[in-house]
Amino acid sequence: MSDMTAVRTRGSSPGSLTHTAVMAGRSLRISSRNTDALITALALPIMLMLIFVYFFGGAIDTGTDYDSYVMYVVPGVLLLSAGFGAATTATAVSEDMKGGIIDRFRSLDVRGTPVLAGHVAASTVRNLCATALVFCVALLIGFRPAASPAGWLLVAAVLVAYIVALSWISAAIGLLARSPEAASGFTFFMSFLPYPSSAFVPIDKMPSWLHGFAEHQPITPAIESLRGLLLGQDVGNAPWIALAWAAGLLVVAVSASEALFRIRTR
Repeated sequence: MSDMTAVRTRGSSPGSLTHTAVMAGRSLRISSRNTDALITALALPIMLMLIFVYFFGGAIDTGTDYDSYVMYVVPGVLLLSAGFGAATTATAVSEDMKGGIIDRFRSLDVRGTPVLAGHVAASTVRNLCATALVFCVALLIGFRPAASPAGWLLVAAVLVAYIVALSWISAAIGLLARSPEAASGFTFFMSFLPYPSSAFVPIDKMPSWLHGFAEHQPITPAIESLRGLLLGQDVGNAPWIALAWAAGLLVVAVSASEALFRIRTR
């Protein structure tokens, strides 16, 4: 059954949730057919983790009492994986806008929000699969979490919140870009954010002029939260700061996406 038929047959007046579910299913099917991109999205974060642990880990002094560098770097790789995975949303949205399929959806009374939310939902599913894979590889190479049950719940909440927020930001970028190639280039900046943070080295090991940005950018509290929670350490209010950042980014991204969709489809 095609996506068009699915939209028609699910009730005489399908609501936004139904449209979102149909759009999410469509995005997942497209992803499953794009094998090269799917493998890259899954493999790249794992390769980066292995490179940092085995190539650079012995030379990086974190100034901490962690048994090995893998204990320090895994939380940062999890956020890096979320950024890479979310970036594909921009390309998918841009391809829809360029290909004319949006006009067909609008003729079926499908509004812009369910279309974009479907892309975000599919991105979240892909990201969670990639995160699980990265975590499994981390366990194989020596990562040993010590999180409490409540800590695991907070870890999941922070990860999902950032995956959703980054996916909506990517959707806005996809609407802003005039081609899928441009959308892919714009998302580089979002994927770059974990590097000037505490993901791979402590902030105090960076040049002093970079400390202000690294300490107060939205990725740092998320990484500090994940690292502390996974290792059973006291994290203070870092998880709530991270969730507040994610909520703020989400509100801005959703509002921008809706406005940009109206502008692009006038």
